[in-house]
Amino acid sequence: MNKKTLVGVSYVSAWVIIWGTVGSIIDFYFLQNTYLPGSLGQFLTFIITAAISSIAAIYIFPTINNKFIS
Repeated sequence: MNKKTLVGVSYVSAWVIIWGTVGSIIDFYFLQNTYLPGSLGQFLTFIITAAISSIAAIYIFPTINNKFIS
């Protein structure tokens, strides 16, 4: 495995953990106050946080890539 592949896999793995953590924290609040487990609200919470996380990851990637690959 070369350095470029290792950085890419590590970066995606880190963003999945970030997305899951943020989504779960938001979901925890809504489960206590707004919607029930397995509801459309819970599904939308994770879809929306995934979209925001993906957009952030795409914009931050060039900086990370230049720092670790170049």
